[in-house]
Amino acid sequence: MTLQLFSRYTLALLFVAAGLWHFLHPATYLAIMPPLLPQPLALVYVSGFFEILGGLGLLFARTRRVAGWGLLALLVAVFPANVYMALVHEQLGIPGWAAWARLPLQLPLLWWVWQVMRQR
Repeated sequence: MTLQLFSRYTLALLFVAAGLWHFLHPATYLAIMPPLLPQPLALVYVSGFFEILGGLGLLFARTRRVAGWGLLALLVAVFPANVYMALVHEQLGIPGWAAWARLPLQLPLLWWVWQVMRQR
């Protein structure tokens, strides 16, 4: 297995697993949802659905590019929830270092999606 293939499968698995987690444990995501957003449970399910769809889309050459663009947009769209989580980490029982460390980790994740979506 090549490094590119391993990278693609790993990233796809990460997004599919995260997306499934939205449906299996929605309370985890509801807790970090900024209170101003409407229909938080629907947003949790929609984002989970698109994480699964995007992860699967990375596996096929015909859908890889559009899946990548969708995942890039999704990562940007959910960033406010990550910021909110960092701001209220004490209320959520999350260590501050972990909540704040997640924010800059979005950049390598965006880069990883970008690299995989460009694979042939």
